[in-house]
Amino acid sequence: MEHEYLFPLLLKVAKSDTQAFENLYKATKGQMYAVVLKMLKSQELAEEATQEAFVKIWYNASSYREGQGTVLTWMISIARYRALDTIRYKKVRKEEVLDSDYVDSNQSMFEQDSINQNKLDVCMLELENPQRQAIHLAFFDGLSHAEVVQCLDTPLGTIKSWIRRGLQSLKRCLAL
Repeated sequence: MEHEYLFPLLLKVAKSDTQAFENLYKATKGQMYAVVLKMLKSQELAEEATQEAFVKIWYNASSYREGQGTVLTWMISIARYRALDTIRYKKVRKEEVLDSDYVDSNQSMFEQDSINQNKLDVCMLELENPQRQAIHLAFFDGLSHAEVVQCLDTPLGTIKSWIRRGLQSLKRCLAL
């Protein structure tokens, strides 16, 4: 449903239609910003990364290929890559996304988060591919169950089962 609305807009954006871009922006800015904010944990950085993602979408709208997922999934992946670029930039410059006093006083907490992230990565790899894809789309890309259904072209009940069973497996794996 959402794809049927966004796809024609993106086609018009590829032809430099500013009104279509404005409509695309209004329809997707909330979801894109939410994904980026979750990653960066800073409103200022999230706003900047989201804006950069939309600029990239404006210039690269013609590179979208319909068979590679929905328009929203494609756009969110661009936003996620912008957020990852921001994180990498900050690490290279020894800057932190959070206040440096906070980081210094909570260094062990951040080290523990890194360990937990590594463990989560390992546990995600242990999941069956359909479960991993569904969980990734729902939790890392911020898609609704209905959007995951569209991306994976699978019935809603199956998607919900994959996510539920996958989360149960992750919970068991992370508890070890």
